[in-house]
Amino acid sequence: MLLFKRVSDLQKHLQSLRMKGLTIGFVPTMGALHLGHTSLVTQANAECQVSVVSIFVNPTQFNQAKDLEKYPRTPELDIELLADAHCNILFMPAVEEIYPTGHVVSDKFNFSKLDKVLEGEFRPGHFQGVCQIVDLLLQIVKPDFLFMGEKDFQQCKIIQLMIDSKQTNSRCSLITLPTIRETYGLAKSSRNLRLNNSSLNKATALFKALKKITLTINHENLLELSENAKREVIDAGFGKKSIDIGASG
Repeated sequence: MLLFKRVSDLQKHLQSLRMKGLTIGFVPTMGALHLGHTSLVTQANAECQVSVVSIFVNPTQFNQAKDLEKYPRTPELDIELLADAHCNILFMPAVEEIYPTGHVVSDKFNFSKLDKVLEGEFRPGHFQGVCQIVDLLLQIVKPDFLFMGEKDFQQCKIIQLMIDSKQTNSRCSLITLPTIRETYGLAKSSRNLRLNNSSLNKATALFKALKKITLTINHENLLELSENAKREVIDAGFGKKSIDIGASG
């Protein structure tokens, strides 16, 4: 596996590979890698002749400075994991390499209000920051295929919209893969490293409650299912005011 930290060095190498007619698959990440990430690398290797992974904790997609500071960083372990997954190229730039004149959140992307619902409702500007860095990385790597996980479902839909509506110069194809979960159900995520045992138990209870609804929704009363789910997650430690499992519509 080759490691690059400078844009110019990476682009020079990738251009030499393109001249040989090799296809490039790209997996953008923020590090603290897990099996969900390596599944994307495996798929990139299966569908492309060159796999490229980026590790860059992007400051423009964080709503709070403390969240950015606390985001887990495990570079040594990440490198080992990617080498074991047979990643061909790792790109690990510094913030100054990506934003040489300083980082300011872009507002140039139009998501047709897709960024105003679900997670976006509570994180204003987040998806502008996400698309800003994805657009920049696509311009740098120029991949044929972009690989992302469905764990970040809203993000995948917004990135697809960005590509389809030609709000990026990249003409890559987006390929999404199913969420990889822990044995107890919780989706594998870099942020799980910040959860203590109590928080893990609460998150798992929420997953199980929602999963039960999806398995029985066609056979049970929705209002009753919703109320039962609320009781289960409250019993697991969630406050009553934080629970809103709607049963209307």
